[in-house]
Amino acid sequence: MGVVYFHFHPFSTDPAVASLLFVAFLVSYLGSLIGNITTGLTVWRDHSPHTPMYFFLFALAMLAIGYSTDIAPLTLAGILSTGHMLISLPGWSDCVLLAVMAYDRYMAICHPVHYHIIMSWRLCGQMTLGSLGLGFLLSLPLTVLICHLPFCGRNEIFCFFCDMSAVMRLACVDTRMHEAALYAISVAAVAVPFLLICLSYGYIVATILRMNSAEGKCRAFSTCSSHLIVVLLQFGCCTLIYLHPSPSSSPEEGRVVSVVYTLFAPVLNPLIYSIRSQEVTDAGRRLTEILVRKPWIGPDYLASLLSHHSA
Repeated sequence: MGVVYFHFHPFSTDPAVASLLFVAFLVSYLGSLIGNITTGLTVWRDHSPHTPMYFFLFALAMLAIGYSTDIAPLTLAGILSTGHMLISLPGWSDCVLLAVMAYDRYMAICHPVHYHIIMSWRLCGQMTLGSLGLGFLLSLPLTVLICHLPFCGRNEIFCFFCDMSAVMRLACVDTRMHEAALYAISVAAVAVPFLLICLSYGYIVATILRMNSAEGKCRAFSTCSSHLIVVLLQFGCCTLIYLHPSPSSSPEEGRVVSVVYTLFAPVLNPLIYSIRSQEVTDAGRRLTEILVRKPWIGPDYLASLLSHHSA
C-alpha cells in the first residue's frame, strides 16, 4: 500500500476568521511555551521547591511543552493552508503522570513520617520514566492497527490532529474491532488512572478529616487543590474525547473539546500551579526579578542563572 495522506477539515474557509484563529492559537501556544518553560526552569534551578511533587510538576511541564509543540505548529500551518497538512498522534503519558502525582500527595499527607524515605529521587525518576513508557506502549498497538487500515476518499479529518477515532472513521472496512481496541486502551489509559487518583484522594480526605488542627486541614487541602483542578480539566477532556459514545457526539463538538485539551490546557496548567502554590510563585518571582534586571542574556548571565540559589 502506498503513502496515505490526511488533511483536517478547516475551522473556517473565511480568510478573516482563519486569521483570527491563527492569532488566538499562536498566542495560546506561546503562552504554553513561556508558562511551562518558566515553571520547569523555576522548579529545576530554585532550591526551595525541590520536593517530589515539584519534580513531577517539572516532568508535567516538559511533557506539556513536547505535546503542544508536536501539535500546535502544524495546526497553525494548517490554518493558513486551509487544512492541507499532516498532523501527528498524541500519547497518554500525562494521565498516568497525574496518577503518580496523586500517589505522591497520598504519601505526603497519609504517611508524612516515611514520605522522604519512600519517595526517593530514584523512585521519582523511575515513576516518571514509567509514566512516559506506559503512555508510549498504550499508543503503539493502536498506531500499528491504524497503519494497516485501507483508506479511500478525501481523507478529511474533522479535527486538527490525527485523533485515532477520527482516522478510523475514514477507513474503507469495518473498524468495530479497532474501535473496541481503542475503547479498551482508553479505559486503561484514562479510567484506570482516574480511579487510582480517586482512591488516593479518598484516603487523603479521610486522613485530613481526622486532623485536629483547622490550620493543618487547610494546609493539607491547599497542597492538593492545584492538582485536583488539573485532574478535572485533563480527565474531563479525555473522557469526552475517548470515552464518549461516538454516535452521540458531533465532529464540531469533538473539535472544541480537542482545542481545549491540546491548546488551552497546557497554558492553564502552569497558571493553576503557580497561583495555588506559594513556593512556585515565590521562586518564579525571584526568577522574574533576575530577568528584568538583565537587558541582555549572555553566556555569563546564563551561567550565573544556572548557579542561582534561593534566598
